Amino acid sequence: MGYAIFKLFHILFTVIFLGNIIIAVFWKRHGDKTENPQIIAHIMDGIIKADRRFTVPGVAGLTICGFGAQGMGGYPIMSTWIFWSIILLILSGIMYMAVVVPAQKKMLAIAQAPDFNKEEYERLSKKWELWGSLATITPIIAVVLMVVKPY
Repeated sequence: MGYAIFKLFHILFTVIFLGNIIIAVFWKRHGDKTENPQIIAHIMDGIIKADRRFTVPGVAGLTICGFGAQGMGGYPIMSTWIFWSIILLILSGIMYMAVVVPAQKKMLAIAQAPDFNKEEYERLSKKWELWGSLATITPIIAVVLMVVKPY
């Protein structure tokens, strides 16, 4: 029973985590279309808050419950899909913390500034989208590995 509970919560936390990082792109693009710095700032602030409330707890929960399921299920880490999924999640976290989060904070500051620097915002926005896409694709691949279990 313990394995099933850990696995259930691992999946739920994965849905929360991926759902939040995927929907952030929609909201950012939705705000950017307005070209209104106040709306852009409001949406960027919401994305940053959603990361704190959903992405970070999602990562913590999926990690804890993933290791719980692995332990309860008796799956070896090093010779399975679990190892590569962990690597992909770590890579995602590195990209996210090193590039995406700083870009978000700078974009928010630019949108809140009295003199909105559209060129700088767009430069950071492209960087955010590139690295955010990479930071999203890696955990999606991890989900595929977890479901398909190729080895």
